[in-house]
Amino acid sequence: MSNKAYNAIVKYVGDDFFIGMPPSGHAQVMDANADRNAAPTPLENLLVAVAGCTAFDVISILQKKRLDVTNYEVEITGTRKDDRPQAFIKFHIKHIVHGRNVPEKAVSDAIKLSDTTYCSVAATVRPTAEITTSYEIIDVPVAHKLQKSAQK
Repeated sequence: MSNKAYNAIVKYVGDDFFIGMPPSGHAQVMDANADRNAAPTPLENLLVAVAGCTAFDVISILQKKRLDVTNYEVEITGTRKDDRPQAFIKFHIKHIVHGRNVPEKAVSDAIKLSDTTYCSVAATVRPTAEITTSYEIIDVPVAHKLQKSAQK
């Protein structure tokens, strides 16, 4: 069993702003002032992390299957407890796949693989939060090519 350590630093920079420095070195601004709302909070970052983790997996799986996916997005809704700490207790993740002849089984299988095998963020929150998923496939018609007639 591997014990990979990840190190990050969060520094207070004044006026309720924090800068997070994850292992990648890409700074993230966080705002503790809810009225100002100038940057995401840690809780908002967690919501995006859950959606992003599964999105990375699902699109990678669909691309490996060489499916004609023209657009892909993930919508996530998180539900929190009323009492403190107001932890997330449920996430619903909706995958929206635009493409040409994308089979439902391929999308369903990709989501299941992400959910049960690959998504580390989901695995981290799952002991305390229920995760449900759904998907929508939007078939995109093939664009008609305009043929120009040769002029003489």
